[in-house]
Amino acid sequence: MIKSNIKRLMMTAALCAATLGATAQNGFNVPFSQFGIGSSELPFNLPLVSRMGGTVYTTAGNNFVNPFNPASYGSIELESFVFDMGVGIQMSTLRDNNEKLFDADGNLGYLLMAMPLTQWWKLAAGLMPYTTVDYESVALQSDPTYPGGTVKTVYGGTGGVNEVLLGTAFNILRGKGMKPSLQVGVNAYYLTGKIERSIAYTFLGNDTTYFVNSSRYKKTTVSNLVFDAGVQYRQPLGAKSVLTVGAVYKPYLDMKVKDLAMIYTQVGNSLLDTVFPAAGDDPEFESRLERPQTVGVGVSLEVDKRWRMAVDATFASWQGMKYTEGQEPSIMGSSVVRYDQCNRYALGLERMGNMDAQSYWGRISWSCGAHLTQGALRLNIAGTDHTLGEWGLGAGATLPMRKGKSLLTLSVGYTSLGSRDVLQRNTMTFGIAVSSCEHWFFKRKYN
Repeated sequence: MIKSNIKRLMMTAALCAATLGATAQNGFNVPFSQFGIGSSELPFNLPLVSRMGGTVYTTAGNNFVNPFNPASYGSIELESFVFDMGVGIQMSTLRDNNEKLFDADGNLGYLLMAMPLTQWWKLAAGLMPYTTVDYESVALQSDPTYPGGTVKTVYGGTGGVNEVLLGTAFNILRGKGMKPSLQVGVNAYYLTGKIERSIAYTFLGNDTTYFVNSSRYKKTTVSNLVFDAGVQYRQPLGAKSVLTVGAVYKPYLDMKVKDLAMIYTQVGNSLLDTVFPAAGDDPEFESRLERPQTVGVGVSLEVDKRWRMAVDATFASWQGMKYTEGQEPSIMGSSVVRYDQCNRYALGLERMGNMDAQSYWGRISWSCGAHLTQGALRLNIAGTDHTLGEWGLGAGATLPMRKGKSLLTLSVGYTSLGSRDVLQRNTMTFGIAVSSCEHWFFKRKYN
């Protein structure tokens, strides 16, 4: 049975990989993505997560997949197969003290699946966009060495990193009746993607005798394996309440990425001279990528199978991946990012639907929540340190489909990152997720 289940899972994953690869890049204007290996919306671009304010460590169920705590896969039932797909529409406003810009786009958020291998061993797989790089900005500056003229500088970047997930969970304590349950799990993520960045300098004056246009180009290729571990413990409190404690640990990882770079001068569209690499040198070099040590803990209380409240806290050495270019001096200039402590807090409340209710409205689950991130991004601009925080709100409804356990989740979320003194991004996200739970491996006695 195990070999058959794995084969089915891998065939489905291969099909999903082709779909995600074709739709992950969304063409959205994301100025903050110019730093590191891009910006990430996880976990708030997942309808299942945003509807509860970003609480993830104690969330688990037999008819959906929660990749943010691998221990949650232990809740998948025997003889069932769960497939999750989520899409989202984002509408963002970028503003500072002087200007305001609106942008909107939609994309595929994630593809996830989970299945049992045995009664106590579960497997999950999936694909999700990890970071996005998509920005373009223009600066016009006068140069004292170029009298009577202006230098136009265009900064641009495209690409991103996807993560291919393979996770497993084990039911240590099965928790029947009033007994506690204990689940542990591990995720392995393969990060893969390419990021292209460029800086183009154009002299706009009439005197181009001693001044020529130049460009800088760099392509970063990410191909790394990372992992995390999680645990969930459920303790019944009497006949109607259940207390759940969850935790996730991500160890510090020091990795390498490959860069290919070029600095050159040009006249019109013709290459004039190559500044980097020098003649005979290799344009490729290695750079450094560091993942911070991260600890996440959560507690939730379920009362009378009708109400559930969850609280999460995440503590990381810094936000996101720390990228250090392996070329001195830097091809793209020194980074303004500062990597310091980042803490995230989330709170969620859910009114759970009653699957035995006669009315369909009584079977719908309603939820809401909020999150706050301290130190989401730290920048040093013109000698001044700026600590940018993020906060957000979310709400949603989970609708049962047909007579089975499949779900349709609708969510809306709002996040605000940064400040107008630097740049503020306010984003409204509308999400739709389908969680299909089917009995793939059930052998019927009668047809």
